[in-house]
Amino acid sequence: MAEQQTQTLGSHRRFIPMWHFFALPVLIINVFVVGVNFGKNPSLASAWALAVAVALVLGVWVSRQMPLRAQDRIIRLEERIRLDRLLPANLRERVGELTPGQLIELRFAPDDEVPELTRRVLGGELTSRGDIKGAIRNWRGDHLRV
Repeated sequence: MAEQQTQTLGSHRRFIPMWHFFALPVLIINVFVVGVNFGKNPSLASAWALAVAVALVLGVWVSRQMPLRAQDRIIRLEERIRLDRLLPANLRERVGELTPGQLIELRFAPDDEVPELTRRVLGGELTSRGDIKGAIRNWRGDHLRV
């Protein structure tokens, strides 16, 4: 198995070069090119080409979002199970108050930091996803995220 790089707050975002730096920009530029062509030559064919260009961008975007949404649901389930194991009873009773985003961000915290971070989140000290990730001292990488 290949060695995985250590993740940090600054390096945990994943870029897929063929998607982020080629396919997506080409699809978006195509919408503008086809839109300019429609503006210069309004016809049924150019209107259809514009509709198809927009549909491609939207279809590809939605097809990317669906597995991410499913993955977020799995992460939330994993974190609820993990929190049930790691939290003291008084915090365990309040896990239902955590938002999906908060659960998803807590996955980056190692086991020994989870109780205190959860206490801070539930206490309103850490409110945004960035606050939670920024408060983690020893990053726990998520190398399986798509």
